Amino acid sequence: MIKNRVREKLINGETVLGTMIQELRSPAVPILFANAGYDFVFIDMEHGARNMETVADMIKTARYAGITPFVRVPDLQYHLIARCLDAGAQGFMVPRIETREQAEKAVAYSKYPPMGERGCSINKGHNNYKGDDLISFIKNANEENFVILQIERKAAMDDLDNILSVEGVDGAVLGPNDMAVSYGVQNDLNSPLMNEIFTKVLETGKKYGVYTGMHIGNLQKLIEWKNKGMQLITYNTDIGFLNAGAALGIKELS
Repeated sequence: MIKNRVREKLINGETVLGTMIQELRSPAVPILFANAGYDFVFIDMEHGARNMETVADMIKTARYAGITPFVRVPDLQYHLIARCLDAGAQGFMVPRIETREQAEKAVAYSKYPPMGERGCSINKGHNNYKGDDLISFIKNANEENFVILQIERKAAMDDLDNILSVEGVDGAVLGPNDMAVSYGVQNDLNSPLMNEIFTKVLETGKKYGVYTGMHIGNLQKLIEWKNKGMQLITYNTDIGFLNAGAALGIKELS
């Protein structure tokens, strides 16, 4: 099993930079982001219109391009998580986490016994289709796979200590848009409420050894919170990059 480069960098105290692939379905897209220097990509199955076969192909090219493939699964269900990990995803993010029980399930679905309840098939994409010693494979997989919770609900903020203290949770990524919706306010990234939320997630993550970050397209706000200690930085989406690049060209040419 190959090493999870994102985990290695984070353990070494580094910040990791990634983006979200929401719309494009070509296996070439992770390679393009690898060439640009990103550490990881989220392949989005929550809002992206992709089937499992397409996701598996994108995961394969990401692995061989040297960029860490994560998947944002559409829901907290065993088959959604386990199939992505079998295909070779080196981690996943579960959206809309609100309770400790949900966090515990996310860990259990991704870990082999005795840590969890994941079923074992060794010679799949996660092991580059090679066989391996059973015990060493299980140990390595349990250590390398990266479990990320998306914190984007008021209920999660109300019970954040219980959620982030779950053993096996590696990361917590803020979703400011959905967080604002949950609170019934505009998504003003500079508002006192949002800054209070960002601070609480960062400090609670540090308390329990959980790496924190957020996913937004606002570059200056990402830089601000990166400088404050967030390490899982997810900038923009493929849609955002296409829109920005296309608009810039028209502006300059018109």
